Amino acid sequence: MRTIEAETMTDTTVITRDESTPVATVGNYEPVRLNALKHGILSRLAVLGHEDHAEFDDLLAALIDEHRPGVITERLLIEELATIIWRKRRVLLAEGAQINQGLKSAANSSKTVMASAAPFQKSMASESTDVRDLLDLAPNDVAERQQNAALNLAATRKAAAILRHGGRNAYGKARRALLPGSSDCWDEQIEEEEYPATAEGLAKFIREMLEPICLQMDREARFTPAIKAQTLGEGLQAHRLEKLNRYETHLDRKFERSLAMLLKLKQLRGA
Repeated sequence: MRTIEAETMTDTTVITRDESTPVATVGNYEPVRLNALKHGILSRLAVLGHEDHAEFDDLLAALIDEHRPGVITERLLIEELATIIWRKRRVLLAEGAQINQGLKSAANSSKTVMASAAPFQKSMASESTDVRDLLDLAPNDVAERQQNAALNLAATRKAAAILRHGGRNAYGKARRALLPGSSDCWDEQIEEEEYPATAEGLAKFIREMLEPICLQMDREARFTPAIKAQTLGEGLQAHRLEKLNRYETHLDRKFERSLAMLLKLKQLRGA
């Protein structure tokens, strides 16, 4: 029987059995790196029908290229690593879905959320308030909203003070002190004959309608960051994520064990 002597092999060493045996170059991993994709045992079950199998294949190919298995056991361990990562991906999707569901529930309870965001403020939310509008605001928008609300409230109080002091043409001065939006609202009230176009009518309009609205807008604007934080916090509903967190921890441990087994096997083989 022919004896084959052991030799030191390099990346360019070529092994030839006979003329009919294909030539294999050690270090050229490209021809075989997708074998596990073609013959995957776990991946056929890990990827569900509605999921992107090509995305999983890319993940598995990357892991194979990184670890370069030499025996079938190593390939199976690499495939197990891929399936664990794929399942962790599902955990993140499930977590996002749970948070979105919680946010929807919180956003549909505007009055409760806003009252909780500033528990010591009275009348924090009106019937028309929708926290979804506040959640879309960028920091610059919040600052602008706060500034406009403060200016509107100050102008309204200035008009009220002018009317209280009275004097010549107090009505005209008070009306001019109002910001455009407030004066437009006043004109609509006159047109609808809700209030008379007099100093007394304007003072009553400010006292009964305009100043309460301005106060409400000012409170909402000042507490917008707290309202956003309260909505996001209630939407998180951490108790609903507890099972997902435990499952993710389980997957992390499986990943660590599988990776340790793979590295140990490669070490034993001297790879």
